Amino acid sequence: MAGRRATINDVASLAGVSIATASKALNGRQDVRASTRERVLAAAEQLSFQPNALARGLLSGQTRTVGLLTSDSVGRFGIPVLLGAENAFGAGEMAVMLCDARGDAIREQHHLRALLSRRVDGLIVVGESTNPRPSVSRDLPVPVVYAYGPSDDPDDVSFVPDDVGGARLAVEHLLALGRRGIAHITGPQHYQAARDRAEGLGRALAAAGVRQAGETLWGTWSQRWGRHAAEMLLMAEPEVDAVFCGSDQIAAGFVEAARERGRSVPGDIAVIGYDNWEVLSTETRPALTTVDLNLEELGRTAAQHLFAAIDGRATPGVHRMPCRLVIRDSTAAG
Repeated sequence: MAGRRATINDVASLAGVSIATASKALNGRQDVRASTRERVLAAAEQLSFQPNALARGLLSGQTRTVGLLTSDSVGRFGIPVLLGAENAFGAGEMAVMLCDARGDAIREQHHLRALLSRRVDGLIVVGESTNPRPSVSRDLPVPVVYAYGPSDDPDDVSFVPDDVGGARLAVEHLLALGRRGIAHITGPQHYQAARDRAEGLGRALAAAGVRQAGETLWGTWSQRWGRHAAEMLLMAEPEVDAVFCGSDQIAAGFVEAARERGRSVPGDIAVIGYDNWEVLSTETRPALTTVDLNLEELGRTAAQHLFAAIDGRATPGVHRMPCRLVIRDSTAAG
């Protein structure tokens, strides 16, 4: 035996069974007597037999490959989701094929055809925002799970951050600090994430019987908008003592402009961002308290549900995954 890997023929021969029976026993099939299975497994162990992934796939009808189709060419939200998914698939257990459609529907169809031609067992589709996206599941021969951006088909399986709950965490933290003049600056109104975060803020303030300071200021996801909105807000609402921002970029811009106008953060105004984009949130002075979307956990959960769907146990609907608050110096001087 030395010098070459043991084959399934060797295992079958040593166990005194046919190759078909050895294959069934090694794949845990039920139609093999327990005593036969034990004999085959003992032979496999004695010969240090490693089943070939391709052979396993042919027996089970699975190739043990999955496709990850992303539209997020920037990668800021997509990459953590993909990392979490890959971790769940396990090193050496599943091959992962990544395709970036860059938000282009024609490119997406091309990648879908390419992945299916490679006989992937399933697909994870990662959105570029939390806005619902067109379903690709119809007429596909394999299960699909959507992550970050939900499918517009309620029969599909989708995992998204709970932005309403994330905003509530932020506002409850500000209220617990004794802040009552709480304003909101956020991104474009056509973004589901911006609307959900504004809704969470409204719910938390209503539950506490506190009125929002001024109107919600809708703009872009940028530091420039954070600076511009700060100037408008501080002129219109001088009593503001806290601002919940819809992104870390907006929060960083706000902090900069507030400082220029002689307001200290967090002394005069507590500031909370969103996304926990650490390039910004940890580098801003003061470092930003922010809401973390737990995207790696979201990706890992999406992958686990893809496994379940491959096994015929799909979990349809939009599943909202909890966010967490990361407290830093912009709300609590350290």
